[in-house]
Amino acid sequence: METVAIKGTLTATHIDAFRQIVGEQYVLLDEESLNNYGHDETEHLLFPPEVVLRPRTAEEISAVMKICNKDRIPVTPRGAGTGLSGGALPNLGGVLISTDRMNSIVHIDERNLQVITEPGVITEVLQNAVKEKGLFYPPDPSSRGSCFIGGNIAENSGGPKAVKYGVVKDYVLNLELVLPTGEIIWTGANVLKNSTGYNLTQLVVGSEGTLGIVTKIVLKLIPLPKYDLLMLVPFQSLEKAGEAVSAIFRAGFTPSALELVEIDALKIVSKFVDSAVVPVTDDTAAHLIIEVDGNHLDTLMVEMEAISTLLTEYEAGEVYFADDAQQKAELWKLRRRTAEAVKVDGYTVEEDTVVPRAELPGLIRGVKALGIEYGFKAVCYGHAGDGNLHIRIKKEGVANSADDPQLIAGIKALFALVHKLGGTISGEHGIGLIQKNYIDIVFNETQLQLMRGIKKTFDPNNILNAGKIFDL
Repeated sequence: METVAIKGTLTATHIDAFRQIVGEQYVLLDEESLNNYGHDETEHLLFPPEVVLRPRTAEEISAVMKICNKDRIPVTPRGAGTGLSGGALPNLGGVLISTDRMNSIVHIDERNLQVITEPGVITEVLQNAVKEKGLFYPPDPSSRGSCFIGGNIAENSGGPKAVKYGVVKDYVLNLELVLPTGEIIWTGANVLKNSTGYNLTQLVVGSEGTLGIVTKIVLKLIPLPKYDLLMLVPFQSLEKAGEAVSAIFRAGFTPSALELVEIDALKIVSKFVDSAVVPVTDDTAAHLIIEVDGNHLDTLMVEMEAISTLLTEYEAGEVYFADDAQQKAELWKLRRRTAEAVKVDGYTVEEDTVVPRAELPGLIRGVKALGIEYGFKAVCYGHAGDGNLHIRIKKEGVANSADDPQLIAGIKALFALVHKLGGTISGEHGIGLIQKNYIDIVFNETQLQLMRGIKKTFDPNNILNAGKIFDL
């Protein structure tokens, strides 16, 4: 059974051809560049490619792919390199195609509430551009200030706003895609409803760059809400914080964001960014960050007061309301930089679990118990409103999740717990390279064979991001 791409030999003739296609200055062969493009934010892993190409157009990528497909040279597509599952790591060497020069917002269509963008646009740049026109693109991963919209497509990213507004797939209408064989296609149409054949657009979203390279993206937009309110709620019990999450929705409220950060993570990130905006006391186990938004300020204030009252039933402490934009920004900075801070502190392994939100207490309780059983420390934070809990793990002397048999066993036990609770092993980070050995916990062989068949149809020679998600 073929498990990886049939690795062709990259020759001087190939390099010369690439230079003619993308321009000599955009063919990188020096060791520093290869190492820079050989890692992302996944643990401490490095897989340098043999060459880095920085094309500008779909046609250039198409020409490169035709050569690589003919000679069976592995190709890894890459955005900003902010991924956490190894999806953009060139683990087979070969060619790395960076989309960083494909960074134009092509057109903001205010009449139809749509935007056409290239994949190398930074997510926050896109959000700010449409915001200037009173429009809103809600998906906002924590790395939105550096990640590319193309990478968000590859991973079907979410972020805090997903709890109310949905994830990337809910906004993608159409994609220009370069296939592994070099053909250029559009996957759908620039319309809100489409029941015309198989939905190739949604198949590509979340496929982690294994089916094609996205070169243009058509996104749906919505009007920008006029107001938002934010509050911070401390809890003496991590489990009570988890219980409160489900209670908020059962009571009929739908926050625009509902984030959980346990106290150990909060202490680390507060020190990391030198912030004292959040009170940290010995009797606090976790905080919920709760945001509501809309067009009527009075309604939002009533809603926040009602949520605050509800949370007293779950042993919540004194509620802190952000008074102005600066305080809101400070709170969100703490949340968005949590992953970076805890990684620097030694929590190098991140698991991106998701369960039905009512099962969060069971997941949190289980994580702590597994840490004791398998000899690791864990901190929990993430998008509690949709059950997506990021679990950062520290095990002394272990930098990568595949380096320690006991840690591997612990992760398997964690994913088995997640599956038992009705969840799955990735909510928004993808499977990539480091989680693929656990995928059989949630998929049986019939399901995996269907996925392998789709991969073979798109990529008959298995050259594009081979070895990610599963082996063929």
